[in-house]
Amino acid sequence: MTNSSEAISIEDVSRKREKLFSLINSSSSWLNALGFSWLVPLLKMLAGDNRQEQITELRKILLFPLLGITIFLVAWAVLAPRVQTSLGAIPGPSQVWEQTHNLWQDHIRERQKADAFYERQDKRNAKLVAAGKADKVKERQYTGAPTYIDQIFTSLGTVGLGFIIATIFAVPLGIASGLSKAVNGAINPLIQIFKPVSPLAWLPIVTMVVSALYIEPWDWLPKSMMVSAVTVTLCSLWPTLINTALGVASIDKDLMNVSRVLQLPTAKTITKLVLPSSLPLIFTGLRLSLGVGWMVLIAAEMLAQNPGLGKFVWDEFQNGSSQSLAKIIVAVLTIGIIGFILDRIMYALQTAFTFSSTR
Repeated sequence: MTNSSEAISIEDVSRKREKLFSLINSSSSWLNALGFSWLVPLLKMLAGDNRQEQITELRKILLFPLLGITIFLVAWAVLAPRVQTSLGAIPGPSQVWEQTHNLWQDHIRERQKADAFYERQDKRNAKLVAAGKADKVKERQYTGAPTYIDQIFTSLGTVGLGFIIATIFAVPLGIASGLSKAVNGAINPLIQIFKPVSPLAWLPIVTMVVSALYIEPWDWLPKSMMVSAVTVTLCSLWPTLINTALGVASIDKDLMNVSRVLQLPTAKTITKLVLPSSLPLIFTGLRLSLGVGWMVLIAAEMLAQNPGLGKFVWDEFQNGSSQSLAKIIVAVLTIGIIGFILDRIMYALQTAFTFSSTR
């Protein structure tokens, strides 16, 4: 009786372990997409898998990248003080971290000022209403200088708008180009001509066109943001357009022939056959477009002096204080980290909406 109960207990434990490993394996693709692939070996070790095998895997995934980052930080700390510039020595990691903390504290102080401003305004308006002078109530916006965090969100909003506009144009054009040789022949020369054009060349034209057409700007979309967003659109739509056309053109011809035999409407053919089959390459194009758009945006903001991280970098360069160089490096690292996060987000979406994905 005891042996029978022990056998059942061991079988239950084995079954639970199998379920746990199945859960870990099913979540590994998501962890990989989000940049947390190093958690998989740790979870497997905790679940009782071969420790030596998982340590070897963890070394490849986590230890070597950490070693590379450590070597970079040490080299930066040692070599940076030896390089003298017009703004002083290149700041090391400790000085950059100090300025990161200062920028965050500046943001908190500015938010406190804004909260205090609105609190005073609400009290003043409440007194006017109580005194029967509701007609004199005024709602004003706080006009303090944008903080570093504010400029990050401004840049993210701008690149998001430009990316959405690019996607709206690029995906339908790419589908049409992939389905029709005539459309592809008409679009291809334009792609080859405009794809290499620098954002610095587009910016003056876009600025003049937006100024001429966008006469009454919305409060949430000032002209400066529109100029940057359109510049991002013009430079970032090409990877999505090209990859979409390639994905559509590479669909199995037998599937297309079946749709013709069944006489499916064009809209149903696109939604039920073309899009699902070409999604992996479409997402590859979207990832490339978002990366290009993020790089283009910083250059456009810097040149046009539009609000955002690009303008922050340029203002600090013009400022020329002893802290400016460290703040510029903070911005450079921020730009790189945000670019990485945006790519991981797109890769996670690609994993969610496609059966197969490519890096």
